[in-house]
Amino acid sequence: MVISRKQEPPKCDIFINDAKLKQQDKFKYLGTIITIDGRNNNEIAARIAQAKTNFQRIRAVLTNKHISIQTRKRVLQSYIEPYLLYGCEAWTISKQTAAKLEATEMWFLRRMLRISWTEKKSNETVLIEANSRRSLIKTIRKRQATFLGHVMRREKLEHLITTEKLDGKRDRGKQREK
Repeated sequence: MVISRKQEPPKCDIFINDAKLKQQDKFKYLGTIITIDGRNNNEIAARIAQAKTNFQRIRAVLTNKHISIQTRKRVLQSYIEPYLLYGCEAWTISKQTAAKLEATEMWFLRRMLRISWTEKKSNETVLIEANSRRSLIKTIRKRQATFLGHVMRREKLEHLITTEKLDGKRDRGKQREK
């Protein structure tokens, strides 16, 4: 696979024992989806889907009215959020991605409180009812800052890439969001 910003990625021919390897558009490496354009939209969508699937597996506990909402939120944080946030330290979060993640957070709270979409309750009302605040984006930003601290202390290849002390020229035009 060749990771490139160009619309049409360059072709790469690799042969092993006279057999040509097929060039891939995306693949899963250590549980993370890596795509040809280097973006992580597919990865975040897959993480959201996986977290929702796992939520449904233990919904009997998470939607049980006999268990306090604080306990159910702790169960959510312990069993569901790790699936959602795996690898989030390397994510680039755009406004659209942040909106999807916040919507997922609200989806969890609405299901836990058994609030149907037909009730037309605002997100603020749901947060008050759950005695909660939106914390998912803050958690991701905190993890990213912690990871950046580790990278900056190491002073190896990751440090060089992060501080942009590499030889070469920058591409023309507006630079991609980092």
